[in-house]
Amino acid sequence: MSDVIRKLISKLNLTFVENRTARRHNLQVPVRITLEPNETNCKSGKLTTKCESLSASGETKDLSKCGIAFIVPSIRLREYYLVGENRTLQAELDLPNGKIKMQIVGVRYEQIGIHDSSVSYLIGAKIVSITPLEQEIYEEYLKFGNKVKTDKAQDFSLETKS
Repeated sequence: MSDVIRKLISKLNLTFVENRTARRHNLQVPVRITLEPNETNCKSGKLTTKCESLSASGETKDLSKCGIAFIVPSIRLREYYLVGENRTLQAELDLPNGKIKMQIVGVRYEQIGIHDSSVSYLIGAKIVSITPLEQEIYEEYLKFGNKVKTDKAQDFSLETKS
């Protein structure tokens, strides 16, 4: 009897946890991750300060309302790790319905492709900032996926009806 109750409570807990987490959408789109220049990655000269943005290109693995997972060829940009130290990164996603930018913070990573000739890293990040307009574009893409209508597709359908 107690075993049945334990299984029932376990199922209820699992259902509760699943409902609390954001649904992940298995969507792959190009992503560009940029480490914005700041005091820690600017090199000082005698008269000027040279600051540069460091970036890497990759592809998303999955997307949700509160985070993204993406694959990049390196866990570092020069000597700066993409995950850890609450480092804020700029992510630019090239969605079919428009390019969007968001501020993210990497929370975990995993090396993938260990046995292949090239090694990549899967990084999980939470979204910390996104403009309302870009949030709307992003959520529309999450809702409809690759079936989302682009402005070009809408313009094309209007031209064919004329």
